[in-house]
Formats: sequence, structure tokens, C-alpha cells
Amino acid sequence: MKGEIGMQTRHFEFWPKLTTSLTVPETSLYDNLRVSAERYPEHEAIYFYGNTLTYRQLRDEVDTLAGFLQQQLGVSKGEKILLFMQNSPQFVISYYAILRAGAVVVPINPMLTTNELEFYVKDCAMRYGIIGQEYVEVVEPLMDTTTLQQLVIAAYSDYKGNAMSDRLPKEVGAPREPYNPSSLILWEEAMHTGAEVRDVPRSADDLAVLPYTSGTTGLPKGCMHTNRTVQANTVGAYHWGRATADARSLGTLPLFHVTGMVHSMHTPIFSGSTMVIMTRWDRETARQLIKEQQCTHWVTISTMLIDFLAKPEVKAEDLTSLMAISGGGAAFPKAVGEKLYNLTGLEFVEGYGLSETIAQTHQNPPDRPKLQCLGVPAFDVDARIIDPATQEEVAVGDIGEIVVNGPQVMVGYYNREEENQQAFIDRDGQSFFRTGDMAYRDEEGYFFMVDRVKRMINASGYNVWPAEVESFLYHHEAVEQACVVGVPDPRKGENIKAFVILKEAFEGTVTEAEIIAWAKENMAAYKYPRIVEFRKTFPITSSGKILWRQLQEEEKQKAENEL
Repeated sequence: MKGEIGMQTRHFEFWPKLTTSLTVPETSLYDNLRVSAERYPEHEAIYFYGNTLTYRQLRDEVDTLAGFLQQQLGVSKGEKILLFMQNSPQFVISYYAILRAGAVVVPINPMLTTNELEFYVKDCAMRYGIIGQEYVEVVEPLMDTTTLQQLVIAAYSDYKGNAMSDRLPKEVGAPREPYNPSSLILWEEAMHTGAEVRDVPRSADDLAVLPYTSGTTGLPKGCMHTNRTVQANTVGAYHWGRATADARSLGTLPLFHVTGMVHSMHTPIFSGSTMVIMTRWDRETARQLIKEQQCTHWVTISTMLIDFLAKPEVKAEDLTSLMAISGGGAAFPKAVGEKLYNLTGLEFVEGYGLSETIAQTHQNPPDRPKLQCLGVPAFDVDARIIDPATQEEVAVGDIGEIVVNGPQVMVGYYNREEENQQAFIDRDGQSFFRTGDMAYRDEEGYFFMVDRVKRMINASGYNVWPAEVESFLYHHEAVEQACVVGVPDPRKGENIKAFVILKEAFEGTVTEAEIIAWAKENMAAYKYPRIVEFRKTFPITSSGKILWRQLQEEEKQKAENEL
């Protein structure tokens, strides 16, 4: 059966009671906050471990910090600013203050080491950063080796209340530390300079945020997103999620990542609803917050939800306020989905997206989701499946690469002209982004993931790029060759395994455990390999390339045999 070729419409039969197209606002992301603060000035914007900020307070603090960035630091329009902190009110304030000042947010995973972070700072030639105080030792050394000049240091405890004192993450409970160098500016000092913010002309097509991703080379790439591309998914998520100003969203995903950024920050601010922010994932804290704060919406990843539902103390009466639970990250097991439904009457609504598309391009219809399914193309998204070699569209049910055209697709990779040419193809006079993800489409127009052309490992919702991990392993004096693959893990979805060939001089003197310990010290916590296996040789192609997929298949087969 050939099925439809070209833009698909079959899925509209199962579309929610909504229009299939949305007009994207011409206004900026900051304007969403300004409007919500005018509409709902005394409405609760943020709840953070017992403390609250109203929309009026949130806007005022954003404007104050933006004034400091402009008047005291001299931040110029379009300048890129490092945002390096965990989930907190200061993350939200900083993000919108950077936008208000006319600059561009560069949100970086705060789990990175100094050596890893250096690349991003240099890639964007960043002069200024706003960071959590727990990362001063990570970031400060770069002020001697990069363009970084000054840092604003935030202590999360400045914004916490008195609730959950027994479950506070240590970073939230830590008191504010003093810093002497003029290059390290305390958040409180920045907020009390009295500098007034200047209006900067903002257009829908101004660059707003530069989230980083990686590809087959392992080199990180900044995805250039404008106000328009981010607004497309912000407004789309608002309508698809049926949010209102009285919704209360539990924020457990990291806000530096596009899914948390859009669904747990931008969308609540657009709707004028409340963000219930968690700095660190803790399933008991999540249970208490859902119950006590009457959370209505929760966008999460499969692994978090699996962990949450494994907690015996979770009862149906704890979750009665929830109206929607959605997310993605990995396939959601059927048995866990049944448990969720029995507890809440809700189905987990899975979706699919990338940093290049600032989160979702596909979502399951809330009233007709399918398990372990990417969903159907979102508002105004033309998604097709092509043969990656011939670039011809394939038939319904056949496996190929997902390509997408839509209003949320990035403008391109920052400073990566050659990769931009490879990342896009033309179809019917339109530009389509090649996702690198292999999938098939069923007869109802739902998409299902099969594999990844790109060698990404999804470990507990974090994207890990094997080539990047391999490049770090080669810094170890004993490592001659390394190949990193994802292996099945019942808790994380995937775990990280490194196959290593040792240099002859080190055979018998270095252990697998020592390699793991070294990697743990030199790589971000989510990235280092948890399993190392020494090999004498690797399977290779005739041209000498390591057959990583063969190694990965061997691990999958091993896991299946152990079941």
C-alpha cells in the first residue's frame, strides 16, 4: 500500500476539538510575561519550596535584572549570555531578563565540567554569565582562558520559603556565599543597583535562545531559535494542553532543556498560570507537591514517571488534581501506563521533538493517545518519512527518516554553514529539517520511533552523544581505541557502555573500574560510561570504521537473553 505522498492529513480525523492551524504571535517571548503581569498582577506565577512570586513581582524582577545587564554590564542587542543554573526562580528571571535586555539566552546543562563548558563559551564568544553559586568553581577558571569577563552569582536559598525543609536539595538550602572579586557579582547586588531598563525594539524574528545539541560528530551545535519559532511551540502547547490561568504546572524537567523550557516555563507564563518548581528530581517531593499544591499539569519524561509510580506511598488520592500528564524521552511501558490509568484515570500522552525544533513536532491527541508512539504532527507541521539514502518518500508502514517543516524549526545551526546545508532538504518548494530519527507511520497517521540515524543515547532523559564521550576517553593515557554505545537499562531506558582497547603497555595494569572512576571525574555526571568492557579488537568496516551498531546489537541481544 503506497498511501499518501506529500503533506499528510489522515491524522486530522483524530485531531482534538481544535483548529489544525495556529497563527503565531508577532510579539516577543518577553511580551508574554508583560501581558500576563498586566492581566493577572496578583496571581501566583512561581511556587518554590514554600515561597511565591506573583506575576507583578516576577515582571518587576525581570525588568530590574534587565536594567542591570544593560546599564551596568553594557549588554548589547543580540549579545549572547550564558545561563548556567538549576531550576529556580532565578533561572526564570534570568531567562526573561536576558530577553528583556535585547540579548540572546544560551542555556547550558549545568552538569558540565569546566573543560566541557569552555567550548560553549568560546563558540558564542560570551562576555557575561548568570550562574548558580554552586558552579563558581566550574565557571570562574574560564575567565582566564576565554572571553568571559563577569558573572552574576545566584543563591537559590534567597528565593525559597520554609516548606519541605527535610527534603530541600542541598543547593537550595545552602546560604548565600560572599565573593570578593569585582568580576563575581552577587545576585542581590545586581538587583539593588537601581538601573532602569531601556526598551529595546523586539521583532518576532530576533534571535531569542540558542539551545545546544550534538550530532554524529559529537561536536555541540547551537540551534538558532527566534521569538517566532519559540512562540509557535509555546502557543501550540498552550492549546494542546488545554491550559488556563488557574492551571498549576509541576516543573521537574530541567529548564535549560527545550522540553522543560517550553512546557514548564514559557507555556505557563503565556497562560498566566503557576509554575511549581523543583530544583532536583525527588519522587517523594513530587508526590507532596502534586497533593499539597494541587498541580493540574505535569510534563515529564518516561523514566521520571516510572520512578514516581514505583513508589509504594503514591496513592490515587494524592493525584486527584492532575488533569494531564505528558512527555516523552523514551518508550513508556504498557504495564506502567495501566498503573497510571488505574491511579488517575489519565493516559500518558507522549510526544516527540528535538532541540532543533524547540520541543514538539509531534504529539498524541489527548483523547486518543497511543502508547509507545510519537503522536501525530503538531499544528502546521508537515512531517514525512523518507528513505535516508534516496530521499524519496516511503509508503505507510515502511521505515525511513523523519523530516519536518513547521513554524518551530530553527533558523539553522550557529556558525555551522556546512552542517546547515546537510541538515535541510527541499520538498515541494519547502525546506525540511532532517531529524536523523528512523520511524514509520501507521495508517491513521501516527508516527512510531524505530531507531536513530544519529548515535544519540537517551539516559534518564539526557542526550548523550557517543562520539563526544569517546573523544574524552581518548584523553586517558591507557586508551588506544574506544567505542561507546547505548545498552538497555530497565530504569534509565538506556545506559552508557564503553568498549575499550588498551594500549599494550597498560594491559593487565588498568582495570575497567579505574576507567569508569577516571571518566566520572572528567565528564558530566549524566555522560560518563557506567559500564566498561575491554576488548582486544573491534569489528570494523573495510575502510576501518568501527561497527558500533554491531556492538550495540550484541548488547541488546544479551539483554533479551537475560529476560
